[in-house]
Amino acid sequence: MGYMLYKGVDDVMQEEKRIAAIESRIIEKLQMLRDAQVAYIAANGEYADNWADLKSYIQEGQIWIVERKETTKLLEYGKEETTVTFDTLGSVYVMDSLFNERRHPNFNLDNLHIVPGSGGAEFEFFSDKIERSGREIGVFEIRDPAPINPKRRENNNEKALRVGSRTDSSTSGNWE
Repeated sequence: MGYMLYKGVDDVMQEEKRIAAIESRIIEKLQMLRDAQVAYIAANGEYADNWADLKSYIQEGQIWIVERKETTKLLEYGKEETTVTFDTLGSVYVMDSLFNERRHPNFNLDNLHIVPGSGGAEFEFFSDKIERSGREIGVFEIRDPAPINPKRRENNNEKALRVGSRTDSSTSGNWE
């Protein structure tokens, strides 16, 4: 009887540890995908709405290195005049900057869109433009389509791990 009680509690604890480890790997991938989306919109003016475009950008895209200088000059009548200049210093490849060996030692681009622990399921990609205060702004959402955690599966996967938002200009994840 005592062993069965111990075994029942131990099984629950082991399952919680397994779920926590898988969710940690999912969160890490969502953070990488968010970094790639932020770089993508800076270069292209909109978010990638599918894995193929984002993968192509990660492989071949560049991030421009820009230096911003401000000079302030005091005018005769007490006001200040500020001049801002931008100088493009060069560029670095996205792969070398965001996904280098130092930041992500086991990075595999071909598996970045695969949800860990899912048996091969891909993250859901969504991208669109919404209107806010008379302006169109880009939004994106990348989410786990089939959460492993039973608590996240409730209400049609309402609490599934995701980054971004379909209705707001946000790049935060729901785990933060």
